[in-house]
Amino acid sequence: MIISVINHTKDILDEAVHAALRSINRQIEFDFKPYWSKAATLRLEGRSGKRVNRETLSDMRGDAVVYLWDELDVDDALGYHERNHRGIPFSFVFSKMAEELGEKWSITLSHEAIEMIADPEVNLLVQGPHPDTGKSVFHWYELCDAVQSESYSIDEIEVANFLLPLYFTSTEERAGRNDFLGRRGKDGKTLESFKVKEGGYIGYFNPETGEHETYIMSGDRVAATRREAKEKLQKARRAGRYRSKRTRLVSADPPGPAVAQRR
Repeated sequence: MIISVINHTKDILDEAVHAALRSINRQIEFDFKPYWSKAATLRLEGRSGKRVNRETLSDMRGDAVVYLWDELDVDDALGYHERNHRGIPFSFVFSKMAEELGEKWSITLSHEAIEMIADPEVNLLVQGPHPDTGKSVFHWYELCDAVQSESYSIDEIEVANFLLPLYFTSTEERAGRNDFLGRRGKDGKTLESFKVKEGGYIGYFNPETGEHETYIMSGDRVAATRREAKEKLQKARRAGRYRSKRTRLVSADPPGPAVAQRR
């Protein structure tokens, strides 16, 4: 899979993009691929105009495309991954939003690239327990959202942490690793299957409510800000695919029932 990267920003030089792509390509080849047996190469391409033609994606030279963009001119989204009417996966990474959230744009690019490789058509779901009730729901196949506040460095470039296959197992595997970094949270524990780390959130389809929901830990303002930023965009990944349906936010808030917010 070749992912074309088109730089439409004013402040990020192509040479900086090249440096980020080298690190992300190394991440995909040496960190991601050994666990997931899936790979891709990001490659910087030229741009034919000032605007993006989402119908034809005319600047794309590979199998998918990611646009680097400055301003928050697509409903204030951090980055989204959808497809056009030709079925071509494409994504936007907004440098201004990344800056506003205190995140390097290279982390957002790494995040989007990994999730594009894992689920290019944005249509995969995995059955698993609800993070609070344990009842069966269908989790979105997102590999970075649950740990999206965590990153690490490759050649001085920050890239995103990501989930490992064991995260999607219905029971805890003894001595298993559920995310690449395996960092311990405030509770001293590493990430459990179908759970979320501080600063992250997860989404799933709940058959009991018939709705797609997103879940964050109680009082996690960082995660709430990230989730809100992406939800402002009607075409943001899963939100775009299910935009004709209602989506609600569920926040763990013990003691007492979870708080649900209609979207």
